[in-house]
Amino acid sequence: MTVSREDVREFLVTRRARVTPAMVGLPEGGARRVPGLRRGEVAILAGVSVEYYTKVERGDLRGVSDEVLEAIASALRMDDAERAHLFDLARVANAGARARRRAAPRPRMREGLRHLLDATTDAAGVVGNARGEIVATNALARALYDPLFRAQGDAVSYPRFVFLDPASRVFYPDWEDIADGSVASLRTAAGRDPFDRAISDLVGELSTRSDEFRVRWARHDVRLHIQGLKRLVHPVVGMLELEYNVLELPADPGLGLTFYTAAPGSDSAERLRLLASWWATQQAASRDAPAI
Repeated sequence: MTVSREDVREFLVTRRARVTPAMVGLPEGGARRVPGLRRGEVAILAGVSVEYYTKVERGDLRGVSDEVLEAIASALRMDDAERAHLFDLARVANAGARARRRAAPRPRMREGLRHLLDATTDAAGVVGNARGEIVATNALARALYDPLFRAQGDAVSYPRFVFLDPASRVFYPDWEDIADGSVASLRTAAGRDPFDRAISDLVGELSTRSDEFRVRWARHDVRLHIQGLKRLVHPVVGMLELEYNVLELPADPGLGLTFYTAAPGSDSAERLRLLASWWATQQAASRDAPAI
């Protein structure tokens, strides 16, 4: 997927539409044909000419300095994820045709990372890639996401489960939030590495097969997936409320390690212990089953 001028334009237009004059200390200035700030107002706040900002918003980020990008991000009240996305778009715009021909490398799982994952037993650990695919899990995470593995086999894709499997609405009681976050994370990954054909294929597939995905993709929302709280309903142990933290892996570009934990003494902590026991029993039964 290459980033087009349309991607840049839509991103900036949607960010501009969210910022009202009152938010930045400007007068309303009469009736407005579109929500949010006018281009001229963004230009004033960013300290550039209206003509220059218009060129940028039309999708031409070639040669735009970091200082101007910072000024535009500040004028449009961008958060950290949006600011990073704007810089990613500019980096791609300045990369040229040679970069567009370069295929994105496929990250591989290091043996040491596998050992770390397996050594963690009290938290559910998942190694995933930027496309929302599960690359590896420890035993507890495998039990936690057993419904996804049963539905998709070994190649589990969060976005495909969320948007193409009706069971996701049962598994995730906060489905709307999960769906929003899934698309925003994928949009962020697409901006960071637009040369990944697998991302392009996934976006094309989901846009064709899911109205829910297509509407969210058009919003151009982005996010940094770092930490938070996630609720899910497991078919064996019921409702789980889990804290998640994503660890950066400098030695493993393209991969992230997420740990899911429950608050000590909570019902979810007890259910995680039950889940671990259930999975150990399942695995033991599988090993003891006679070969056919």
